Amino acid sequence: MRQLATLATAVSPVSGAVVMGTGIVSTGLSLDGQEALSRALLVVAVLVWIVLGAALAALVVEQRPLLVDRARSPAALTGVAGTSVVGVRLTMLGWNHEAAALLVLGVALWLWLVPGVLAHLRRPTTGISFALTVATESLGVLGAGLAIVFGAPWLALAALACVGLGLVLYLVVLSLFDLRQLLVGRGDHWLCGGALAIATLACSDTARAAGILESLGPASGALDDAALGIWIAAALWLPPLVVAEVAAPRTGYSVFRWSTVFPLGMYAVCSFAVERVDDIPGIDDFARVWIWIAFAVWLAAFGGLLWHAFGVVRDAARGPARSSPRGGVEIDSPRLG
Repeated sequence: MRQLATLATAVSPVSGAVVMGTGIVSTGLSLDGQEALSRALLVVAVLVWIVLGAALAALVVEQRPLLVDRARSPAALTGVAGTSVVGVRLTMLGWNHEAAALLVLGVALWLWLVPGVLAHLRRPTTGISFALTVATESLGVLGAGLAIVFGAPWLALAALACVGLGLVLYLVVLSLFDLRQLLVGRGDHWLCGGALAIATLACSDTARAAGILESLGPASGALDDAALGIWIAAALWLPPLVVAEVAAPRTGYSVFRWSTVFPLGMYAVCSFAVERVDDIPGIDDFARVWIWIAFAVWLAAFGGLLWHAFGVVRDAARGPARSSPRGGVEIDSPRLG
């Protein structure tokens, strides 16, 4: 366990974004009819989720002060979102009880992490702080899906609460967000758009659940309209995000780049959901093209992850890891992006 704990200190708190990004690209590929490729990515997401879970258990046993310190960072909430995204993909395969267990785990993690994160929120803040919205809305997406599966109107209402709370948290973070991050961020700046994209999906799925279960009456139609409005707001972030990437290229691997993979996949998935309801010309075509852009970026990030993981294991085998001033391992140095 001690050796595992040593390796766990080399795992960044934002590593849950690996599961987030892989899981949502898997979901988008499935919606595009690429089931074999989608399931391959799901296997990767589950394996990474298990490894991160083992690392968390090791920190609980051996490095509790470090765990407490990391739990105050918004990056830790990527674990909540990753857990929920995997759960959403499992519901698409009919693994509903497993997905329900992940929802319970995700809610427990959210309740543990959010108070500390809000109390220590940086001012001005970076893109990773939008994980507050991403984690909250991810619970809404999973809850709405399971509400339909289990015929549970209360879950649809809980999902609606997540939609509203996630949007409130988005406005809080946006008021603190440093727009210069679009040019200097390490990849997590994409969450300013990705957070609205997952809010779109949560709103759309909650509307669908409410309509099927007849739990919110005519409000389901208003939620569909709201989903379209949030989708438009999310889309407005795309031009500045793309222009910023061209104006200030950030090459080299950083684990924060998985917070770019997730929004790219999320834009495709939420567009599939909006097109399903509103049938607006062009949205479906956008989704089918964009999911392949997301997959291409996933391939680049995954290649970087494998190379970086090899280096971490090699360094751990050589001796004690080089500690950062905060007690963790310096895995995100400037030379890595």
